[in-house]
Amino acid sequence: MADILELPQAGTHPIAVQRGEHAHRIVLSSPPANALSVAMMDALMAALAEAAADRDCRVVVIAASGKLFSAGHDLKEITAHRGDPDRGRAFFETTMRRCAELMQAIVRHPRPVIAEIAGLATAAGCQLVASCDLAIASEEAAFCTPGVNIGLFCSTPMVALSRNLSNKHAMEMLLTGETIDARTARDFGLVNRVVPPEYLGTVVGKYVRTIASKSAATVKIGKEAFYRQAEMGLADAYDYAASVMVENMLARDAEEGIGAFLGKRKPEWTHE
Repeated sequence: MADILELPQAGTHPIAVQRGEHAHRIVLSSPPANALSVAMMDALMAALAEAAADRDCRVVVIAASGKLFSAGHDLKEITAHRGDPDRGRAFFETTMRRCAELMQAIVRHPRPVIAEIAGLATAAGCQLVASCDLAIASEEAAFCTPGVNIGLFCSTPMVALSRNLSNKHAMEMLLTGETIDARTARDFGLVNRVVPPEYLGTVVGKYVRTIASKSAATVKIGKEAFYRQAEMGLADAYDYAASVMVENMLARDAEEGIGAFLGKRKPEWTHE
């Protein structure tokens, strides 16, 4: 994925997009903090929309340049608006709503989204990791939700954490604000794999190739169904999942895949 294009955006928080075979790699490129300013979130939303519109894109990777994955919201930007006539209320609402839209765009994205974490992910940066479908971390990565330390409980990161971690583990991070290492994050369920830093890109690349080799239509159906059923009661979830299975069975790729399995041959996906 060597072709790097900077997306046009306002402000001084550029991202870069590397387009490779069946993948878009979105890189937060505003070190040292890679803060999720409004401009940064707008750029991420644009990059995600572009990946969704690209029929050749099968997987999205979100990574970062520098030592920090992301320090979360831009506190300097937030503080600058405390002098507004409304003490910043309108800007704070815009920031939080845009962040919520970004996290939901990742969950609702038609392609699997993988977080590639080489450094520290804090607050909304940790929320970004938790919102991705998969997360691969370097042994040097670390995670925290430190809002409680500065009088600002990490309530929006809590939404993503509580849907990935056990309640006890999520509350431990939220109440203490302490930093956990990558292996603890794996034990908590925040990341899938922890690898030596020199192998991070290689391992993420393997996940990309593995997922990209599947039927894109099937993966899209499965990702959407996973998150929708998770919000339902047991009986409703089974009713919904059964209906999804029926529609999936009628898809061309399911017919091809089952036929290939029975015929002991490699399937030829149409991605339909």
